[in-house]
Amino acid sequence: MLIRKFKINESGLNRFFGPLEAKIMDILWNDIEMTIKDVQQVLDKKKVTNFNTVMTVMNRLVEKGILQKRIEGRSSLYSPVQSRVEFLNAQSKEMTNELMDEFGNIVVTHMLEALEDVDDDLVAKLEQKIKELKKDI
Repeated sequence: MLIRKFKINESGLNRFFGPLEAKIMDILWNDIEMTIKDVQQVLDKKKVTNFNTVMTVMNRLVEKGILQKRIEGRSSLYSPVQSRVEFLNAQSKEMTNELMDEFGNIVVTHMLEALEDVDDDLVAKLEQKIKELKKDI
């Protein structure tokens, strides 16, 4: 599932989701499965919103393929389709591929310039990946 509306001026999960969607996903990524009422109660501690709004947003996340819904007895249990790490990995990979397709060398140049601000471990991983790519040529 690819989130098509990446918001560059936002941060964290708000780059991919609306504010309430982001809060809901943050809650669900920290638990296994939850009912709408469970999620709403966690949100209510923060004085966020009412049950019907949470229900609507969670069902829309199911429609978008972000959450899955499982019926157990009279309860509907919701859980993320992917872990937080899997989701962020898939989104960043897709965005990188789209940037490369559209802007090519410019993107690589900007990424390399950004390496000045990262730790040495990341640079070492990049160097290793470049060596692997060269072996395949």
